[in-house]
Amino acid sequence: MSEQTTPDEVVEHGNETVDPNEASVVANQAETEHDDAATGNDEGDVAADYLEELLDIVDLDGDIDIEIRGERTFISIQAEDGGEELQDLVGSRGEVLDALQELTRLAVLASTGERTRLVLDINGHRSARNEELRRLAEEAVTKVKDTGEAVHLEPMSAYERKIVHDFVAEAGLVSESEGEAKRRHVVVSAE
Repeated sequence: MSEQTTPDEVVEHGNETVDPNEASVVANQAETEHDDAATGNDEGDVAADYLEELLDIVDLDGDIDIEIRGERTFISIQAEDGGEELQDLVGSRGEVLDALQELTRLAVLASTGERTRLVLDINGHRSARNEELRRLAEEAVTKVKDTGEAVHLEPMSAYERKIVHDFVAEAGLVSESEGEAKRRHVVVSAE
């Protein structure tokens, strides 16, 4: 037997009229849908909004693109004029870009409650650096194969070390990270 509601007990929800007994169910459903949207794969949107606000604050223009590769979000900012307008956001060795990437990750964490491994690139810096790292790794692999001695590479970020480790593994050699903090670097060896 169902309960009868009087007109005073009717609750409005959007264009629908809902029985007060069902109102809490509708409210909970709406809240769950909102939470699902916020914790879904919208980290790219949160990051893009954060970066767009930052560009507005520093009065710079750039086109922001979001790409999902596997389970990782890649955000790239390209200067609209194709020039070096955004170079200050990269820094001389990418240190400003790394810091900005970490700030963006923190903004996503604050907004979604979820950690992210998003990668930020500005004006193709990371792409160019990846090619440079590949060349460095190739040179180290060749030297190790020729001399049998271990080769120590320059200090680099964890992200860059991962790229080198992957390339060295593909070449059939061994690599490991040594050093502390900013002096952490890759050592390539035959064993």
